[in-house]
Amino acid sequence: MTVRYDVGADHVGRITLDRPEAKNALTVEMRDAIVDAVRSARADDNVRALLVTGTGDAFCSGMDLSASTLAKASEPGFSNRSTAEALRVGVQSFIRELWELDKPTVAAVNGAAVGPGAHLALACDFVLVHESTRFLWSFPKIGLVVDAGGAYLLPRLVGLPRAKAMVMLGEGAKGAEAVDIGLAYRCVGVDELAAEAEALAVRLASGPTRSIGLSKRLLNASYETDLAHSLDLEGSFQALAATSSDLAEGMAAYKERRDPDFTGG
Repeated sequence: MTVRYDVGADHVGRITLDRPEAKNALTVEMRDAIVDAVRSARADDNVRALLVTGTGDAFCSGMDLSASTLAKASEPGFSNRSTAEALRVGVQSFIRELWELDKPTVAAVNGAAVGPGAHLALACDFVLVHESTRFLWSFPKIGLVVDAGGAYLLPRLVGLPRAKAMVMLGEGAKGAEAVDIGLAYRCVGVDELAAEAEALAVRLASGPTRSIGLSKRLLNASYETDLAHSLDLEGSFQALAATSSDLAEGMAAYKERRDPDFTGG
C-alpha cells in the first residue's frame, strides 16, 4: 500500500505516502488514494485534524511522469484535451480537497518536496520542515506549465516576484529559508520533525473544530473577497459557531478559569 490512512484515538487522521524507493513520486493510484483519504477525513466526525507526511528521505518528488498522460504527448493519437481532464480529476483534486477541508491540516515535510509534491504540502494549513527539507520546482526543465494549484498557492505565500522565480527559473528553498519566505510555519531538527508535527496535529484536534474550520474558510477566501463580503461572511460564520457545543464549553471554561474540554461539536 503506497498511501496509508489511519485515524488515531487522538482524533488525528494521518496520510502517509509510502513509496520511499521512488521518493514517494505519485502514481495515479496514490493520487486517488490521497483524495479518498481527505474525503474520508471530511466525512468522519471522529477526525478533527489531518496530518500528511512521507516515508524515507523524501516527502514527495512530484508526479511519476511515467504514469502521467503527459508521457504520451509525443505519441500518435495523443489528445491534449486528456491532459486538462487528468489534471482536473488528479492533482488539482487533492489540492482542492485539502484547501477546502473544514478541519485543520498539518504537513510534516520530511525531505524533498517537488512540484506537485510541494503543493501537496503547501495546501495544508501548517507546514513543518527540518534543516534539510528542500522545496523544488522543475516545470521549466521539462517544458510544463506550473500545475497542482501552484499558480494559486505560491504568490499568496511568498509574493509574486519570488513565485515567478520558483516557477519560471526553478529556484527552490531549503530548511529555515522556507520559513523565512513564507512557505513553512516552523523549521525543527531532523529528529524532531515527526514529534513536533504530531504534537501540533493533536493540539489542533483538541480545539473547537467547527470554529477553526470556519476561520480557515474566512482566511482562505480573503484574497478573493472584498471587505464588505468578508465582514458579512464573518457574521454568518460566527452565528454558525454560536450553535456549537464547543462555544458553550469555551464560555463556561473562561468563567470557571479552567482549560476547556472541546469535543468538536
